Amino acid sequence: MIFRLALGVLFPFQVWACDLALVLAVDVSGSVDQQEYRIQMDGLAEALTDGVIAEALVGSRAQVALVQWTGSGRQEVTLTWREMTSFRDIETLRRDISAAPRAWRHFSTAIGEALMTSAALFQDVPQCARRIIDVSGDGVSNEGVRPNHTHAVLQKEKVIVNALVIEGADADLTGYFYENVILGEGAFVTTANGYRQYPDKIRQKLLRELIFQSADSTQAR
Repeated sequence: MIFRLALGVLFPFQVWACDLALVLAVDVSGSVDQQEYRIQMDGLAEALTDGVIAEALVGSRAQVALVQWTGSGRQEVTLTWREMTSFRDIETLRRDISAAPRAWRHFSTAIGEALMTSAALFQDVPQCARRIIDVSGDGVSNEGVRPNHTHAVLQKEKVIVNALVIEGADADLTGYFYENVILGEGAFVTTANGYRQYPDKIRQKLLRELIFQSADSTQAR
């Protein structure tokens, strides 16, 4: 603690105890069958075994939480904040994601409420320099607050929203997420053409968030 205070005196920038707070927001709406749910959870868990991803999470002392979301009023914080300070922490997170039971099965798609539920979690990790919501989805929002109507609040809280879109159910879902969901400097959409591509795409997405967005954020400070 003394060392951190000394750094704060010597250098004209804030020293953060945590570089990144990351919410993984997973779609479990009615359009997602049980096999597709397992693909998402197992794909997330497998991505954490990537050495570059694991190194980046530990190196940034990242805080990671998992949210399952579906229709209005149905969002669950499945895993509260986990601090990634060692590879043992990564392995525990991987196991817990893979073992997480599904919260709901037969409800609508409320992306705006998923974003607000995820954003509220950042109040518990004020020590983190960056705030990112990593939201996956396979359909347009059809219930609750519109996702773009949450942007003013999210922008005020300096939250970045990135998305992984699973194409198939709605025409040009990627375009919809670009226009209505993602938010913030460097925000992006990664597209999977069906659930079979999800594991590879979530790995690519995490690499981009952890490596490239981190580098852009560091240069901007």
